[in-house]
Amino acid sequence: MDKLRIFLQRTLGRVRHHVGTDQFGNKYYYIPEQATSTGQRTRARRTVDCVNKKEFEYELGNIPTEWEAWIRGKRKDPPTIEEILKNEKVREEMKMKCKEASQDSENKVGALDPPEKTQVKGHASANVFGRTTISEEPTSTGNTFTPGSWSPGQKDQKK
Repeated sequence: MDKLRIFLQRTLGRVRHHVGTDQFGNKYYYIPEQATSTGQRTRARRTVDCVNKKEFEYELGNIPTEWEAWIRGKRKDPPTIEEILKNEKVREEMKMKCKEASQDSENKVGALDPPEKTQVKGHASANVFGRTTISEEPTSTGNTFTPGSWSPGQKDQKK
């Protein structure tokens, strides 16, 4: 039986099973795992025969997302026509809701208030933090500091 199947594959080509057709006319096929004449096995594949045979004629959305998920192996079973039509209806409803929401936000005046100006008061480590006026007197200790004049206190060793 295997020899007959191999002979038919060589003469007629690969055996492929028609799984379904979408609303655009694309045909989807399943090619099961097969043995070649040398005894090697080819893995199972899923393919599509597009209506637009030329690559430059392809546009986004020519293959429904449900069928694309089946081809890529993201779903086990091929989609049904009812499922595709139901999902298409949901997408259309979502587009309408988004359109209505964008029109509502354009019609509402003051829907988003402009941000208020913030006052910069400085950082907490700055010497002018919290003061209303900045003094002209220098606050640096650079003139009175002498190196080695400070020594850390002794820690108590009591326990």
